[in-house]
Amino acid sequence: MGLIKKIFVMLLPWKLRRLALNKWFGYNIHPTAKIGLAWIFPHRLTMNANSKIAHFTVAIHLDSIELDEYASVGRGNWITGFSSREQSKHFGHQPERTSILKIGKHSAITKDHHIDCTNLILIGNFVTVAGYQSQLLTHSINVFENRQDSEPIIIGDYTFIGTNTVILGGAILPAHCVLAAKSMLSKAYIEEWKIYGGVPAKPIADIPAEAKYFSREKGYVH
Repeated sequence: MGLIKKIFVMLLPWKLRRLALNKWFGYNIHPTAKIGLAWIFPHRLTMNANSKIAHFTVAIHLDSIELDEYASVGRGNWITGFSSREQSKHFGHQPERTSILKIGKHSAITKDHHIDCTNLILIGNFVTVAGYQSQLLTHSINVFENRQDSEPIIIGDYTFIGTNTVILGGAILPAHCVLAAKSMLSKAYIEEWKIYGGVPAKPIADIPAEAKYFSREKGYVH
């Protein structure tokens, strides 16, 4: 869709904007979902019931964004990627690569984060990407092969990601875990009920199973 049409849609009141986005762009936005004053134009967009994207967030050059029920993206986030639909030599060695952001039920990305979805980023249910200025980076330069490369990032259910962290492609944060503030996660871990911290991050403490954050039934934390 052309730039002029996108600008026109942005100026519409939300109820009309939702209808226009669904009809003209083929998006699937539930009547109870909402986008603020934000530039959100992936190739495909699915927003389930009560999901929301707040003001001043930008999301471009992605194959797809999918928000499950009550998922939220806060203010001022920069979400970008490199769509698999692009005709480019970059990532030609990865024909199965997809530029997708999937956010599970009751999960929240707060504000002022950078989310690079050159490859898949899968965020589970009841996850909090907290604080400010965290970076989830699925791509980098492979200095050994001298080419652009990418790997998915997987964030498990009921996890807490502290402020100003870095998560690199290929990393997995298992379910029921915490990534401590200012840490850098670069590996795929499998041990649940752990606090991971440091640069690079590694298991540094156990989390007791009775910790209430990890059994809540609503995403919002009072």
